Amino acid sequence: MLLNTTMMRVEVLFFGKLVDIAGTSLVLNNIISTDELLEQLRLQFPALAAEKFIMAVNKKTISANTPLTDNCTVVLLPPFSGG
Repeated sequence: MLLNTTMMRVEVLFFGKLVDIAGTSLVLNNIISTDELLEQLRLQFPALAAEKFIMAVNKKTISANTPLTDNCTVVLLPPFSGG
């Protein structure tokens, strides 16, 4: 029996005040959904749990759990305002 040794790679980019918590970027392996990603991030960076942010997967904002694919990019954007 052969084991699947393929690793799925997900790059996570942080912006605004989230950079102070988690840095500018992070690569995680074998994360299959945004819910799983958020769980991992909150374990690694507990301060993220108190922050509000928008998520985008491959340049598309999402509002619900989304499947992730190999080499996708997830961006976490804090609320912003301007004028």
